[in-house]
Amino acid sequence: MTLYLIAFLGGVLTIVSPCILPVLPFVFTRTGQPFLRSGLPMLVGMAVTFAAVASLAAVGGAWAVQANQFGRWMAIVIMIILGLALILPGFAARLTAPVVRLGERLSSRARADGSPGSSVLLGIATGLLWAPCAGPILGLILGGAALEGANARTTLLLLCFALGASVSLALVLLGGGRIYEVLKRSLRGERWIRAGMGVAVILAAGAIALGLDTGFLTNLSLASTTQLEEGLFKSLLPEGTEGGGMMAGPGMEGSGSGSDPVTQGPMPPLDGATHWLNSDPLASGDLRGKVVLIDFWTYSCINCLRTLPYVKAWEEKYRDQGLVVIGVHTPEFAFEKDLGNVQRQIDRLGISYPVAIDNDYGVWRAFSNRFWPAHYFIDAEGNIRHWRFGEGGYEESERVIQELLAEAGNPTPGDGLVEVDRDGVAKPPDLLQVFSPETYIGYERAENFLGTMGRDLSQEYSVPETLSLNQWGLEGQWTVGPEAATLDAASGGIVFRFYARDLNLVLGSDQGPVDFRVTVDGQPPGEDHGLDVDAEGFGTVSEHGLYQLVREAGAVTDRLFEIQFFGRGVSAYAFTFG
Repeated sequence: MTLYLIAFLGGVLTIVSPCILPVLPFVFTRTGQPFLRSGLPMLVGMAVTFAAVASLAAVGGAWAVQANQFGRWMAIVIMIILGLALILPGFAARLTAPVVRLGERLSSRARADGSPGSSVLLGIATGLLWAPCAGPILGLILGGAALEGANARTTLLLLCFALGASVSLALVLLGGGRIYEVLKRSLRGERWIRAGMGVAVILAAGAIALGLDTGFLTNLSLASTTQLEEGLFKSLLPEGTEGGGMMAGPGMEGSGSGSDPVTQGPMPPLDGATHWLNSDPLASGDLRGKVVLIDFWTYSCINCLRTLPYVKAWEEKYRDQGLVVIGVHTPEFAFEKDLGNVQRQIDRLGISYPVAIDNDYGVWRAFSNRFWPAHYFIDAEGNIRHWRFGEGGYEESERVIQELLAEAGNPTPGDGLVEVDRDGVAKPPDLLQVFSPETYIGYERAENFLGTMGRDLSQEYSVPETLSLNQWGLEGQWTVGPEAATLDAASGGIVFRFYARDLNLVLGSDQGPVDFRVTVDGQPPGEDHGLDVDAEGFGTVSEHGLYQLVREAGAVTDRLFEIQFFGRGVSAYAFTFG
């Protein structure tokens, strides 16, 4: 129930977000009419439509996104007709085309009567247009929906979020009704009030059509609601689920661990895996009598890459004493589903233990997992005895391995702990100097983008002269898709103002190698270059994966990063920092 409460309260908080502004004019068209017959049905229709559309968009693939875009444009047309009908009472009567007559009937009914049916129609149209700011709570719900697949739980969470927003809007509507009555008395008529509402509705529809609700206004809102939403997590979530553990979105690092190695239930089956690498398929029965470490990872995840040296060292040290390590590769991005890509990365990383390919999230769901990386420790009887989400806790984790091996009667090579050389990408993050968050480039999870982002359309972008900390932008001709932005021209770039020791960028190209150059504050990086560029900043995107582009050798400070690509077809997915 805590999750549903958090989702509901997250929806309530949208009322303080600027991105709710385009919805308000549609809500105010119900002022001056009975709330139970007019306002309430509209809000219910809006909430149900939003929950249904958001569920489809999260799990239905590209066809659902396209269908939603078509529905939004239809709704925008209806709303513009509604606005014109409010301004010009005779306008609707002069429209004779069949399609427009349908819009006229919808708009005139929504304008002229307060029946529940017409209000629900208005709510459905509003729900198609409503794109609330993707703050932490909604971001986690949508991320979890994408990972868990279509089910009643994710739709109920989205519905709770929508109902929370509807409660806030209902309070606004009730208060607006009193304002409406005062204005009506002072103006001695409803004509000017209706005309003002009509202008507001048309302006709001225009703002939504131009993407201002998900672009400019969304960026404004991030600072106003994020702190409140994060406070909800801390106050309502149980201990040990920091970092959004109840439904962490893709790429989010989990933190926390099982406090004691006590029995927490049998290990779920592994039959959800679609393929196996480095091993024949393994079943629970094959592992009886062994201590098992399950490592959920994906090869472009920086948090996974930083924990991997410990996983490899434990496997090498304890394999002869009865430890079996199984890597469960659950992809975050579509390119990580390609078996060839995964095999090349396994070879490059030197992984020799079994890897279950979890492209359909079958194993992920069986474990009710939420994080990359996530470690589950299973005893010789097949019971989960400990878990660890995210980076850190390496000493505690190894002590658990030693204890479980001792319980099973297997001698361990002493009580000492492994010593791991963590350099390169695996170097621990300097968390005290990381002030830039993981930032996705695809429109489904993009934040802090400076400008108006198109969706699935080739568009020319230009970067403003100044960027604030953690703002970023595109330069050149790009198509921004749900996961990534793809360069459509022979050259183009990305800029990001960041504050961290390391800057990494997940990149890929389906059209062959693409050269690039990195600059920091307008200059070659020099000794601050990352592993995948030279001192002059030159590098090549040769395969899909994570590229370390900046590692500051001196004092960490606010820097302007820019990367210029010299070839079409390169795709950029996400920035990570350390």
